[in-house]
Amino acid sequence: MNHKHFYLLLVVISQFVSAQKNNFKIPDSLKNKNFNYLDDRIYALRGDSLRASVYLYAYLSKAKSEKNWKEIINGYQNILHESPESLKLIYADSMIYVAKQSKVDALIGSSYLSKGIVYYGKKELQNALDNYIIANNFISKTNDKYLIYKVKYNIAVIKSYLGFYDEAISLFKECIVYFKDNGTRPYLNSLHSLGLCYNKIGDLGQCSQTNALGLSESIRLKNKEMTPYFIQSEGINQYFRNNYSTAIRNLQSSLDSIIQNKDFASESIANFYIAKSLWQQKKYEKALPYFQKVDQIFRDKGYIRPDLRETYELLIQFYKTKDNLQGQLYSIDQLLKADDLLNESYKYLVSKIHKEYNTKELLFEKEKIHSEFLKEKQHVYFFICVIIVLFIISFFLSYKHLKNRRIYKQKFDELMLRINSDNKSKPKVKSEKNQIMDINHETVANILKQLEKFEHAQKFLEKDLTLSKLAVRFKSNPKYLSIVIAHYRDKSFSKYINDLKIDYLVNLLKTDKRFRNYSNLALAEEAGFTSTQRFAHAFLSKTEITATYFIEQIKKEKI
Repeated sequence: MNHKHFYLLLVVISQFVSAQKNNFKIPDSLKNKNFNYLDDRIYALRGDSLRASVYLYAYLSKAKSEKNWKEIINGYQNILHESPESLKLIYADSMIYVAKQSKVDALIGSSYLSKGIVYYGKKELQNALDNYIIANNFISKTNDKYLIYKVKYNIAVIKSYLGFYDEAISLFKECIVYFKDNGTRPYLNSLHSLGLCYNKIGDLGQCSQTNALGLSESIRLKNKEMTPYFIQSEGINQYFRNNYSTAIRNLQSSLDSIIQNKDFASESIANFYIAKSLWQQKKYEKALPYFQKVDQIFRDKGYIRPDLRETYELLIQFYKTKDNLQGQLYSIDQLLKADDLLNESYKYLVSKIHKEYNTKELLFEKEKIHSEFLKEKQHVYFFICVIIVLFIISFFLSYKHLKNRRIYKQKFDELMLRINSDNKSKPKVKSEKNQIMDINHETVANILKQLEKFEHAQKFLEKDLTLSKLAVRFKSNPKYLSIVIAHYRDKSFSKYINDLKIDYLVNLLKTDKRFRNYSNLALAEEAGFTSTQRFAHAFLSKTEITATYFIEQIKKEKI
């Protein structure tokens, strides 16, 4: 929207608000029109707020005169869709206010859902999730399956953004089953989101299969809106398969449609993976304008994702090879801004992402470059400062290394003591805890018995084991199984499975010397982890030391 259209839209909104206060007269031609007619006109004029405004007001005025709660909410929602970002939350709150007056759970829930979607569009993910959860509290009391699954889909999207990929996959699968016969676009959206999650957990084969299914279903359903997004998703997947030329072709072929949709987020992602593919082909100069496009979108829209932050790391590398200090300094500043935003919006992912440039290193690098600008006038001071800084850093790193080694050794000794103690007297499951009041005692007992068999048979070593799969195997449901594990094992499902895998590996490394020569990748495969990164994170979380250090120490102990 250019500045002229934005100004005109603000004028229309101002006139609309004034009209409500002054009982603006509806044109005679619209007085007797029904809601379907007005809704069709609003839909036909979507994007043209000036022409649609008279129908928007007529719709809301008619609903208010009839005291029709549902249509009043629909009226505010129609206005919300045509409003600038700065006003969307105001109309979402109006929907909630009217819905609460109606005391209808479905209307209250759908209004909170709309507010969550507005927050999601603003990339305020925590606020979005808060509203989705409130929406779910109301909608779950109804029999409106469409709303129930719409909430599930939006919560799954947030979970995938926050890095809870396994939970998101489970929800997306449920949405696919429902929406397949109850909504073409949400069905295709769910397929697309599922494929993205498969890519994130490293299941590239499932990702490709899901993308292919999405493309074939788009043809069957005669809906091409999601076609470029499936092509883009497969382009990203091909990048991770190291098929860089194929990745570039797919991403470039999808880019025009994405730009036409004004989807700046997907446009940024496409440019990033085109640039990364060219970078892998050592075509650094060709990659540069695509990285710069990612940066432009970040500047203009404030959009960045954890994976997109690498844009600035690679730009810093590029400008270093060109001795371009100005380019390095700019890229460092942008990377610091990106990290500030990510730390606020993506707390879960940021804690896991590997950062080549952490904040302290970036600030040091920035000061170093500033010093180089003054090098010609301050040679002596510059070299003295560099020597001092290098000495301090060397001292700090040496101290930190020694301190970490002492801490790791202490944790290793504690771990070995605990293992030896457990071997002598295996701890009992906390069955003496208070009973779970919300679940039948026999059901709880059956689940606990199944868990004991599951642990004894080491079924936890299977790959891609999810709460839903295990619940089916136990002939139970995910909710009950999750509650029992949390109550009697004091852990979430994913923590429970990961800890069992790590306990298995620790015992294996202690008792079988062959496995001490295995790589992290081989150990991850042995225990059924889907990636080396997930294995390393789980090992550190469980033992508080790295797998490499544990193996190193256990070799020294000559156990």
